[in-house]
Amino acid sequence: MTTVPTAALPQSCLQAADQLLTSVVRGTRGAWPRACAWLLRLALEAAMDDYWLRLHPEVAGLRARSPQFLILDRYAGRHIAARAGYAWAALSRAGHHHCYELGLTAGELRRLREMVAAVVSDLAAERVPRPGGSVEDPSF
Repeated sequence: MTTVPTAALPQSCLQAADQLLTSVVRGTRGAWPRACAWLLRLALEAAMDDYWLRLHPEVAGLRARSPQFLILDRYAGRHIAARAGYAWAALSRAGHHHCYELGLTAGELRRLREMVAAVVSDLAAERVPRPGGSVEDPSF
């Protein structure tokens, strides 16, 4: 599977999620929370794809997301990896309908949106990793 960098995709997904969170979109009554969750998850996954394509293209080629999240803390740091993993798990759960569970509220989706936006920004700012897993900063 060849993946092409899609740097604009995370931002366009975040903008579409913002539209669902801030205005009434015709035809989305009752479905907008799940649609918003899927858009946020797609933004996160696109940012992860871009990140791995820049740093380790062989990791970007993995079909499963779990290994990418498992090694993310080694390359991007624990803080980014923890937020990314939490957001991805929460959005994955919210995207699948269960008749015995309530969907996410607008407030919960806004919080996840802010978390995803921060992770997208952090991953875009990451530079080349050092052998120990930490990131080199060429300004030092």
